[in-house]
Amino acid sequence: MNYDEEIDIASEVDLVVNAYPVQDDGLDEELLAADQTTQQYQEVLIPEVVKNFIMLFHRSVLENNVYELQQIYEHSFNKLTEKFYLNESWPEPEAISPLVNDDQVFLTLYRELFYRHIYSRLTPTMEHRFHSYENYCDLFNYILNSEGPVALELPNQWLWDIIDEFIYQFQSFCNYRNRIKNKTPEELALLRDNSQIWSCYSVLNVLYSLIQKSRITEQLLVSKNGGDMVEAAGEYGSRPLYKMLGYFSIVGLLRVHCLLGDFTLALKMMENIELNKKQALFARVTACHVTTYYYVGFAYMMMRRYADAIKAFSHILTFINRTKQYHSRSYQHDQINKKGDQMYALLAMCVTLCPTRLDENIHSQLKEKYADQSTKLSKADEAMPIFEELFLFACPKFISPNGPNLDEDPEVLNSMTVFEPVQHYTKIFLAEVRNSILLPTLRSYLKLYTTMGNAKLASFLEVEPEQLRTLLMMAKIRSRQIKWVEGTLLEGEYQGTSDLDFCLREDMIHVSEAKVGRRYGDWFLRNINKFQDILGGLELTSKA
Repeated sequence: MNYDEEIDIASEVDLVVNAYPVQDDGLDEELLAADQTTQQYQEVLIPEVVKNFIMLFHRSVLENNVYELQQIYEHSFNKLTEKFYLNESWPEPEAISPLVNDDQVFLTLYRELFYRHIYSRLTPTMEHRFHSYENYCDLFNYILNSEGPVALELPNQWLWDIIDEFIYQFQSFCNYRNRIKNKTPEELALLRDNSQIWSCYSVLNVLYSLIQKSRITEQLLVSKNGGDMVEAAGEYGSRPLYKMLGYFSIVGLLRVHCLLGDFTLALKMMENIELNKKQALFARVTACHVTTYYYVGFAYMMMRRYADAIKAFSHILTFINRTKQYHSRSYQHDQINKKGDQMYALLAMCVTLCPTRLDENIHSQLKEKYADQSTKLSKADEAMPIFEELFLFACPKFISPNGPNLDEDPEVLNSMTVFEPVQHYTKIFLAEVRNSILLPTLRSYLKLYTTMGNAKLASFLEVEPEQLRTLLMMAKIRSRQIKWVEGTLLEGEYQGTSDLDFCLREDMIHVSEAKVGRRYGDWFLRNINKFQDILGGLELTSKA
């Protein structure tokens, strides 16, 4: 095949795919029944356009042509999938090996796409799960343990997807392993004998190793202090492959630690990444951008820092709304939209627990998607089922780092109640909500009065006066939260999150809503000297 006469890969594949008819390959029953090798049979089934595509793909990897690889990865591969492999797997790696001169590096990359397609479109078997893990081990061993940096360059989107899919398949295997019922004794024996497959330690080890190899933490720290990242990069970190894999591994660890329920450690992983930086590396890949804010916001929510969670969700939802005409052409369009719907659900719960004025566009979208649920969330007698429904829809699919004890007798295992992480964290969240369920109703009554008797309010809420005292104390405490001001994501200052203030004196509740207005007025008067030139020498004084 004369490559010099070929046209642009994306255009060529588009033209051929559109023109290529799906047809019978002419195999009759006798040929199918013949004694052929698996490889020969698969070669017959590979359409010519797919063979040409694989050879072009291989050439682009050899030449490190990142621009062409991006077109192949994001467009051509997906078009061929839609045309030929919508409901079946791509050709086995062994079948395409002769087309690429048995290039093991390319075959490892191809297997990554091969198994990802099975996870996405089909149902992976235990064998697929094992082989995919082994392939990731081969890929990361090649990148991390070769003598010196490897001569390989891939598009940022693919590098992010490698880390993202690696974590997804780990998450999927953990949930698969925990579903003991209906597994055969042979399957249980395989799981028991291969306990190292997709172990939590091995996954964390890969992500931390990529961070260490790339020196990305040192690079980000230098950049944060105004220095040049290149000076701290070292031999490996100066290569785009290692730098971006290390960076995406930080976001990956944010996700993994959230899945494991350690929300403090999850946010700690982001201590050298500045979310408010306009040209942050995570913003180069839309899916990474969305994932980062989703897990940061969720971690804040589980730590009861609702104001910071609302800020994170509002920021990324505004970004999605403004760029939807661009990512609508992306192969990840559906995934981004689903994550957006989940964040609107989380935002609805956070705003109920911490009433906050939202951006007008975000507020209208929230009303459009969750109007009925938002109304019920503020009603004490209807809220709990809605909180549970929204949380189960929007939360990550939590995992347990340790699976069930597979050394038990299969009959005993099948009768055991397996620990369900999602149900566990749902109970934790709902316990927090249950303690706050009357606060929105309490707040609505307090906004109607400037003074009110304790017994009168207790009768409105249908609680005992002593119980109301506890509720008022809780409302007072919840009206102040740690809010991020500067520094790392875990840092912050206690600030008021409500424009409603009150105090209890001799069984009378005194309410004030002017606190926010006074705060800004006092700030203006304190800083008035800075504006004397602008105001033409006008003097302002506060009244006694």
